[in-house]
Amino acid sequence: MIKTMPYASFNSNNNRRTLVEKHPIKLTALLYLKEALERQQYENCPELIGVAREFGAAEFEIQDLLEDPRRSPG
Repeated sequence: MIKTMPYASFNSNNNRRTLVEKHPIKLTALLYLKEALERQQYENCPELIGVAREFGAAEFEIQDLLEDPRRSPG
């Protein structure tokens, strides 16, 4: 059985902390999403977002990756 750990995460949309689960598959999907965005492999993003959501990713966790200012063209 996969263990999950609750942790408080900062939600930048409404400036409050939210309790979310640290599920290993969710975290891996979010990491792969971040890497796909950095490599501009946008065709992989919908599937990775779906997996992350399926395993409990909060909308703000996904949105923060999509709106990361470090990915903006300079």
